[in-house]
Amino acid sequence: MTSVPTPCFKKILPGLMLCAAVTTAAWLLEQLEVRIFGRAWLESLVLAIVLGTAVRSAISLNKRYNAGIAFSAKFLLEAAVMLLGASVSAAAILENGPALIGGIAAVVFVAIVCSYGIGRLIGLPRKMAVLIACGNSICGNSAIAAVAPVIDASSKDVASSIAFTAVLGVVVVVALPLLAPVLSLSAVQYGIFAGLTVYAVPQVLAATAPVALASVHIGTLVKLVRVLMLGPVVLILSLVGREEGGRRPTLAHMVPWFIVGFLVLLVLRSFNAIPAAALAPAQWSANILTIMSMAALGLGVDVRSVLRAGKQVTSVVVLSLLVLAGISYGLIMLLAIA
Repeated sequence: MTSVPTPCFKKILPGLMLCAAVTTAAWLLEQLEVRIFGRAWLESLVLAIVLGTAVRSAISLNKRYNAGIAFSAKFLLEAAVMLLGASVSAAAILENGPALIGGIAAVVFVAIVCSYGIGRLIGLPRKMAVLIACGNSICGNSAIAAVAPVIDASSKDVASSIAFTAVLGVVVVVALPLLAPVLSLSAVQYGIFAGLTVYAVPQVLAATAPVALASVHIGTLVKLVRVLMLGPVVLILSLVGREEGGRRPTLAHMVPWFIVGFLVLLVLRSFNAIPAAALAPAQWSANILTIMSMAALGLGVDVRSVLRAGKQVTSVVVLSLLVLAGISYGLIMLLAIA
């Protein structure tokens, strides 16, 4: 995932205000759930995506909102992820040893091969099959955007690939927490499962928050390791799959700034170098920014775009996700993670 240039404040203000309004509505709905049911079945993280998607699908938004929505979906998200580094310790992932990190890398590469094979068997063009395979296996739309210039994919292929993965990502976020009891997964196991299967980092937060804080922490770490696999994948594609006219990957594509920031804060936290008084504000800020970014992600998803994606793309994305889920569950069982 890469950052976007920061536009002038006046240009992003309308979109920012809209994201803030959706965020406020999501928070109020969560409070209403608590009053009625005694707990929040859908937390504000999920509700922000759902409400944003509903608004975008029901209303044709004026173009003046686009800049602020794009800013919130990219920069605010990246800032939120970076701040999360202050709330977790490296010990959370090192407890399971290098086997988990190696397993994550193996899952990504096996999933890419399987997804690409499914796409070609169903009849997708080679470049679109590569886009969907990378998006499904690494980090959704961001991986598609990073890979597209490397393989010189057309804008039509990119749009078709992104359209369905964006909508399916929202569906997965809402449905995935229901699988935790069905699969008898512990909080840590579920966090790893979500980190391995959900497309985007904020969606991992939304999918794990309703289960447990431990799921949020391990899920975020696993997801970030998975995102780091984008670097080697893009590099390999640039060497073996780049056609004449395709562009070489930039350092920002392979190592996004927010991941560097996350890792720096994680190391500082692990060595107790962050003042205790700064931890709570950092976590609160990360939470607010995350909800706003997910409202923006929802506002960028038009459910009607699924109808334009085509049956082939739909079939490949769904089958690829099911294969990824199966591989991820198999890794958890293989490593006997408690």
